[in-house]
Amino acid sequence: MSIRDWPDGERPREKLLERGAGSLSDAELLAVFLGSGRRGQNAVELGRALLAQAGGLKTLLDAPKGKSGIGPVACCRLLAALEIGRRYLDAELRNGEVLTDPAISARYLKSRLSGYPYEVFACLFLDNRHRMIEFEELFRGSIDGADVHPREIVRRCLAHNAAAVILAHNHPSGHAEPSAADRKISRRLRKALDLIDVRLLDHLVIGHGEPISLAQRGWL
Repeated sequence: MSIRDWPDGERPREKLLERGAGSLSDAELLAVFLGSGRRGQNAVELGRALLAQAGGLKTLLDAPKGKSGIGPVACCRLLAALEIGRRYLDAELRNGEVLTDPAISARYLKSRLSGYPYEVFACLFLDNRHRMIEFEELFRGSIDGADVHPREIVRRCLAHNAAAVILAHNHPSGHAEPSAADRKISRRLRKALDLIDVRLLDHLVIGHGEPISLAQRGWL
């Protein structure tokens, strides 16, 4: 059945406008982006098929270009939407919001680092009121790890005149449990930053689900 034949309150676009985007299922959100279906499938049915084929929304969106089963136009729309979301979070932090809630920085860092197929080590530089100065990806590695150089992090802190930092890196495997190496480099970085009076507020490990905070574990 064509979506045009559905009751007004069940059509994805009308449902979004009336109840908000949170009321839509993953397939319905995809249908809004796709705009139309294929022969024998309306847009929602196509969305469900793509999700089933990929194994979920994240896997679908993380799929390399041309490998998701989505056409180039729809793929561009989805990638643009993801980038808009990242830039919205970036603007939210750059508007002078004080990072008093760890969940805010965790959400932002997950949006920046979760899609990489290799490990990326990044730093969120903050002023003395814990407002964002800059975000930088400092080191990139392989699927197994990235070499982290404390001297370079100290140099970037001084360049930004940062008073505090939040470190983050992703685990491409999706398993966010911090390794012994993660704990070791956190201790080394804390000691290096102490020498220049920069506070290390947290080190977040990004994987599937919620990021894991080394500070909350008492490992900094």
